[in-house]
Amino acid sequence: MKIYLETYGCQMNEYDSELILSILKKADHNIVKSANEADVAFLNTCAIRENAHTRIYNRLDEMRGRKKRGQKLVVGVLGCMAQSLREELKDKAPVVDIIAGPDSYKRLPSLISEACGGDTGYDLSLSEYETYSDIAPVRVPGVNAWIAIMRGCDNFCTFCVVPYTRGRERSRSPQSIIEETEAIVAQGFKQVTLLGQNVNSYKYGNYDFADLMKMVGDVPGMRRVRFTSPHPKDFPMKLLQVMKNHPKLCNQIHLPLQAGSTEVLDRMNRTYSKQEFLDVVAEIRDTIPDVSLSTDIICGFCGETDKDFEDTIEVVEQVQFDSAFIFKYSERKNTIASRKYPDDVSEEIKSKRIHELVQIQRGISLVRNELDVGKIFDVLIEQPSKKNREEWLGRSDQNKGVVFSAPQNKPGDFVKVKIVSAGTNTLRGEVVTPAVAFCV
Repeated sequence: MKIYLETYGCQMNEYDSELILSILKKADHNIVKSANEADVAFLNTCAIRENAHTRIYNRLDEMRGRKKRGQKLVVGVLGCMAQSLREELKDKAPVVDIIAGPDSYKRLPSLISEACGGDTGYDLSLSEYETYSDIAPVRVPGVNAWIAIMRGCDNFCTFCVVPYTRGRERSRSPQSIIEETEAIVAQGFKQVTLLGQNVNSYKYGNYDFADLMKMVGDVPGMRRVRFTSPHPKDFPMKLLQVMKNHPKLCNQIHLPLQAGSTEVLDRMNRTYSKQEFLDVVAEIRDTIPDVSLSTDIICGFCGETDKDFEDTIEVVEQVQFDSAFIFKYSERKNTIASRKYPDDVSEEIKSKRIHELVQIQRGISLVRNELDVGKIFDVLIEQPSKKNREEWLGRSDQNKGVVFSAPQNKPGDFVKVKIVSAGTNTLRGEVVTPAVAFCV
């Protein structure tokens, strides 16, 4: 059958879609690039952000219209939203014919057969063991490849549905991850990003996350290794030493703050205080002075007062993050917060706070980027610049975007670039003569 797959949400969902394509291709289905030419249309969904929910429901309405016009189409909702909102999606029948959670992808070929036979294909079982380590993802050629080193989560942050949609935490064997890394190198990728809801909880036998990072960095031909995301509550200081001493491990850490108030962090069940977060940052910067730090912040979580928000501003100004992803709190069904705490911060206050925090962070990001002017970085070319297709967009070791001209180069090349100016989001540079790719 002709199958179309659309992906929403995080990097883990992108990786899951690569697994899904592999499973479907192995079952002799054909992958197409448009829902209009498909017999089966799958939406691989996210349950974290309200915007993703809205987009997915709008997409389902479009597909309902196609069915009403008499066109045959099997519609499937996969992933976290399928797991979290199963009853709500079942009520949307007959537009939704297949509902499958993140641990049920190997059953998709049989679920397609059931749906084509007139039944609803339905599998939302959660596994304690499934890691898909026996599936070789189907990747689109590029510069960066994702590898999920573990699945599930045991943290139970009150705002998050992941433990309920992806199950309990389990780690893949180092051998399977190294074999996948070797395959990635053979396919021409220059960078790998290791994924997990809390990568520093990785544990397989005697191997911890720091051991795994070193092993991946040691794979011949792998040029850069990144990871996301660690949790501040148990950040492995052993990892800092590995990062400091290994040339392939990037000097960049995404360390989610979520809130700067200890009281709000307690309601979020983040299990660290404001001061404990600052202590982790201090140890990171003491060990790797030139590290680039990014973060996630939620504005307007349940019960957040003006004083709580001031604490968040204080942490942001003290840490001086290079960049931050800042969101308004939106209540998710089936979370602890939705059952335990009223969503009592008004939309007006949430909007005001997020605007203020974004402006503060933009100023900090600009100052941090200006410190790079005059420095020379090894930049990995990723793609043409969106503003000028005659220029390249690449990334430094610190994961900062760099725009520059190098007509003789191509994506996947490493180029030495001197930074000549800085903006809030990107750096602008000039290639150090001669403008050729170099090896490390």
